[in-house]
Amino acid sequence: MPGSAEIWPLLGALIAGYLAGAVPFGLLLSRAMGFGDIRKMGSGNIGATNVLRTGHKGIAAATLVLDGGKGALAVLLAAAWLQDTLGQDAALLAGAGAVIGHVFPVWLRFRGGKGVATTMGVLLAVSWPTGLAVIGTWLAVAMVGRFSSLAAICAMALAPAFAWWLADPRQALLALALGVLVVVMHRTNIARLVSGEETRVTLGRGRGSTD
Repeated sequence: MPGSAEIWPLLGALIAGYLAGAVPFGLLLSRAMGFGDIRKMGSGNIGATNVLRTGHKGIAAATLVLDGGKGALAVLLAAAWLQDTLGQDAALLAGAGAVIGHVFPVWLRFRGGKGVATTMGVLLAVSWPTGLAVIGTWLAVAMVGRFSSLAAICAMALAPAFAWWLADPRQALLALALGVLVVVMHRTNIARLVSGEETRVTLGRGRGSTD
């Protein structure tokens, strides 16, 4: 267990990660481009898939990169701030905080996205082989099944195994915790997949849903 002198830096890393993750890039970019409040469109989420409903692929792509980037940046800055084992712990906490911040942003009354891109960014920064395996799984399932939500669920379900194999038990525990959160946030998508009502990935205006 960390001593009292170590608790505060770790808590600071968690809070800083949360604040970074809570930046709603999808909402900010959509408003800046004149598309209004993205939360009033489609699924109401602030992630890249819902931004795609504006019909502007560039904004959706930018949202995807920035949502993933804020997770990765939180991890890397925390690791650089603190050294050795404490820095590793801080990086994991900052990554967890970033995903929690994206899903439950304080600025938006705790109603954000589903955390897929941010989780991928975190895992990529924590262990790039794990992150690449998760991203590869998402791409493979999305290309074959054309369901963004199913791709996210499969990728998150396999993330702990990838981390255990390619990284270490602590990183696998982080992947498990984040994976459970993301899958829970997809509970309505799971219900639609089971009932056959889920819509497939589209590249223009459409009704797809995930992050």
